[in-house]
Amino acid sequence: MKHYKPKNRLSAQAYIDGVLKGDRMVLSRAITVIESNLESDKILAKEIIQKILPASGNSMRIGVTGVPGVGKSTFIEAFGKYLISQGHKVAILSIDPSSQRSKGSILGDKTRMEELSGMEAAYIRPSASGETLGGVANKTAESMLLCEAAGYDIILIETVGVGQSETAVHGMTDFFLLLMLAGAGDELQGIKKGIMEMADMVVINKADGDNMKQSDKARLQYQNALHLFPPSESGWTPTVTKASALHNTGIETVWENILNYRDLVASNGYFIKNRNHQKIQWMYDTINEELKQLFYGSEAIANQLPKLESQIISSQISPVKAAEDMITQFKETLSLKTD
Repeated sequence: MKHYKPKNRLSAQAYIDGVLKGDRMVLSRAITVIESNLESDKILAKEIIQKILPASGNSMRIGVTGVPGVGKSTFIEAFGKYLISQGHKVAILSIDPSSQRSKGSILGDKTRMEELSGMEAAYIRPSASGETLGGVANKTAESMLLCEAAGYDIILIETVGVGQSETAVHGMTDFFLLLMLAGAGDELQGIKKGIMEMADMVVINKADGDNMKQSDKARLQYQNALHLFPPSESGWTPTVTKASALHNTGIETVWENILNYRDLVASNGYFIKNRNHQKIQWMYDTINEELKQLFYGSEAIANQLPKLESQIISSQISPVKAAEDMITQFKETLSLKTD
């Protein structure tokens, strides 16, 4: 079967050369290939990633998440501008599992980070859309490798969605930053325990004006709460700081803490251990994703599912038996192809 190939695609080598030269236009076009679900683009993407791999991995990968209204975009812009002032090149990627339905939800980040997006040393990219979180996460991870190969030494990955997106971002970054607000009710009830456990640092944002007293109280609450969690394998004790992205205060302290973390995990071996674990996990996640697509992409399975759904609803068959029957049929389909 002949695969459709878009006319505007470059050769794999042209993408590779452009990315390695730090050409932002070519980088964007390469990420478009990575995000594509066309079979011809999947083949092209694999070649690009394989060739740029030796030039990747030389960045500090930082995940940024937070409750709605916490001011993530404002914080990331202030933080990104500070990092650039320190001589860094910064790439900002967003991961949002809802982007399949609301593609405009992240594109707003670029307009909200107007100053940062105009800087030569900054690159802002909306996340890939995908039908599953796993697909989005894998494509964001590949985009991250391309940004590293293009010379960006700080990668900020922002979670736009809620729920499992935090876990996905935590699984591809070196440092996980949780932004919180003070004075928004019972702060400790407003965030999941699992997200708190993942955090390497909690930053109380919007710590300015009349909110200063509440921010100090919230900082103590979070610091006490973090001490209740088991010690991290990294050997790092999570910290809680205050910042005001609007007034540009506390940003330097955030970076100092991240540098202290990096020094610690580099010296005790955790940095490399964690990166290696993430690479292996990425392989298994990709296998799971490919198998899922293979299963649901099967015409035989697609034809049977509506019938089984009806039988489950009418209690003619149990959900477990229906699933087992589908798996058996799928195996038979695969064996027919290999015979």
